[in-house]
Amino acid sequence: MVPEGFERMNELGSRAEPFLFILDFDLSKPLVLTPDEANRAGMLFQVNVQRNFIPPAIPQTPFTFRKEPVSQAIYKKSFECVMEHIQAGNSYLVNLTFPTPVETNLSLREIFLRSEARYKLLVPDGFVVFSPEIFVQINHGIISSYPMKGTLDASVPDAESVLLANPKELAEHYTIVDLIRNDLNLVASEVRVERFRYIDQIRTNFTVLLQVSSRITGRLPPDYTHRIGDILLRLLPAGSVTGAPKKRTVEIIREVEIFERGYYTGIMGFFDGSALDSGVMIRFIEQTEKGMVFKSGGGITSMSRVDEEYRELIDKVYVPFT
Repeated sequence: MVPEGFERMNELGSRAEPFLFILDFDLSKPLVLTPDEANRAGMLFQVNVQRNFIPPAIPQTPFTFRKEPVSQAIYKKSFECVMEHIQAGNSYLVNLTFPTPVETNLSLREIFLRSEARYKLLVPDGFVVFSPEIFVQINHGIISSYPMKGTLDASVPDAESVLLANPKELAEHYTIVDLIRNDLNLVASEVRVERFRYIDQIRTNFTVLLQVSSRITGRLPPDYTHRIGDILLRLLPAGSVTGAPKKRTVEIIREVEIFERGYYTGIMGFFDGSALDSGVMIRFIEQTEKGMVFKSGGGITSMSRVDEEYRELIDKVYVPFT
């Protein structure tokens, strides 16, 4: 039986009616809303060119942003547990994430409006997302995925060459590309890797980050708009924020992580009546009773070093504006 939120996607898709979808990591609280419903709920979203707000002129006033990451000792404990699973052959790649309390003089709404990102979402009094990572795009029956694995501070000397030559990053990227290719084979034919390991730049309030992506495509059946919910359900959770093999790795994640992901590392997207675009909800700040919490992480393989992975976790705690 198809869960309720996914069945609604099928129904709206079959009628070519636009909708916004927000799917949590555990797929236990899917939100599927028409644009009017999203507006009434006070949500703001941008999915590439699709958005439900007019960007205002934002005064570039100074802001504060301070992060209090988990100690390396606490991180190391989970990291070592992950490594034990990898050495036992239970997983080849585990995406390990942690919460980082942050303090800022900006509200979630202000962060949303000032952020520059391909995918943005504001759930009032809940969370804000400003993600660079595509999950899947569907245009004219072609489904495309762009797994993003590999991150490095651009200030490192000869950073692009260093990142592309890093054997750990290469192994991690190969693993995730293979996983996503297998996932797309569940729903599409003629699946192939069209572009392998290209670099994007992301500007943050601290530095410029380099991130490595690939493009994988396939062809959906002619009735795909009637089965959008079914297609997404088979592809989730997103491989780039879980690992491989996916089912066992999700079990490891639930064992070693010290918090509930919630909507973090779920997906958000928009269907306009014929085409679909969606992003992975990374770069995520949640409003909690104790203040704002930024959730971040990275992929762990057999070649990972705890100090480098801990630094990547911290580097990914940022806002995409200066």
